[in-house]
Amino acid sequence: MRKLVASVAVVVALGAGAVTLFACSESATLPLAAGIGPQPQLPPPNPTLIPTVKIAPAVGWPADTRPTPARGLAVNAFATGLDHPRNVFVLPSGDVLVAETNAPPKPDDSQGIRGFVMRRIMARAGAGVPSANRITLLRDTDGDGVAETRTVFLDGLNSPYGMALIGDQLFVADTDAIRRYRYEMGQTRITDPGERLTALPAGRLNHHWTKNLVASPDGRFLYVSIGSNSNVGENGLEAEEGRAQIWEVDVRTGQHRSYATGLRNPNGLSFAPGPTPMLWTAVNERDEIGSDLVPDYMTSVRDGGFYGWPFSYFGQHVDARVRHERPELVARAIVPDYALGAHTASLGLAITADSGLPAPFTTGAFIGQHGSWNRRPPSGYRVIFVPFSDGRPAGEPIDVLTGFLDEEGQARGRPVGVTPDGRGGLLVADDVGNAIWRVSAAARPPS
Repeated sequence: MRKLVASVAVVVALGAGAVTLFACSESATLPLAAGIGPQPQLPPPNPTLIPTVKIAPAVGWPADTRPTPARGLAVNAFATGLDHPRNVFVLPSGDVLVAETNAPPKPDDSQGIRGFVMRRIMARAGAGVPSANRITLLRDTDGDGVAETRTVFLDGLNSPYGMALIGDQLFVADTDAIRRYRYEMGQTRITDPGERLTALPAGRLNHHWTKNLVASPDGRFLYVSIGSNSNVGENGLEAEEGRAQIWEVDVRTGQHRSYATGLRNPNGLSFAPGPTPMLWTAVNERDEIGSDLVPDYMTSVRDGGFYGWPFSYFGQHVDARVRHERPELVARAIVPDYALGAHTASLGLAITADSGLPAPFTTGAFIGQHGSWNRRPPSGYRVIFVPFSDGRPAGEPIDVLTGFLDEEGQARGRPVGVTPDGRGGLLVADDVGNAIWRVSAAARPPS
């Protein structure tokens, strides 16, 4: 009865337009930086009757405003007026593909009063619009860092997200399948229906719906990220079949196997360049045990590795909320390489040996942090850079783009996918600002 009354109070508050919940509120006791790096501080869990909710209402960018770049960098709008752009992919021609997408219908996800509350939360955060279900091609014909042409490249998709090119084959990860299309250099539209390479876990209960893709350096395999169907297994472990993991998919046959498991929501995928390229992922960790837990992270991905979810986090820290204990799995849970801060929603990941940007942004990982809802004060809402050396993180994160929250705590934008454009710039998808931002070196003043 106490939970029901509290939940009704939350619904009333949201119905009145409130974005802060007053009952059972808690706040971070550690600075965000304490949850960043290879050895983050992990205080005791602090669950509350009602989860901490601190929403940045989506308002978009006022005219003539843009994110704030780091010193030595500049930013301009590569494209605006898009429809919830979430991910970007640069073709060898320099053309840029943008996945304009949002969650598919998932009627069995988040039901009841709690589901109603969560849907209202997501709508206020800018995630309540229908999916455009298309990939748009942007072309900068004169090399000035602004796309002059825009065409619908692929449409009629099903919440697309990941994109990869191997030779003349373009692969797109819808929420329920990887599809393959024939691609010719320079073409601006694909009308061929393509073919399904392999089905992916989806259905009426499809909690973490985005499926990202990256091709192996030798072009033999695709790696696809598949998020969990719950926060910590509360929908039953049978609902997690094939989920919370990264698949390795044979590009010839479509056959797949579990490459790594225990990853709650692995979204960003990137290979760290080097003599032996290593797959890395950016992972969104679990919610509802306090503003200081659990740090999102990026980590190298070991073949056959288990990373804890849902039974433990950051190695052997057991999550007492999970009904089914698996001590043998907890004992072998791998500690992630680098924490990225609690509840930052680190979604985009691009690791490069030569970004085209000036030092210190040359060699390392760019991470798009979409922003928190379960932390007070908010975290994320920025693009950061973690320097690498010898294929490993080698320093503290550096802000690349900030200013996504205004002075009132409203979201002018929320960064997601990030990728170098091969022309000396970094492209950032902003799904609230409906823009693709391009970060480049600031012009030097005349001597």
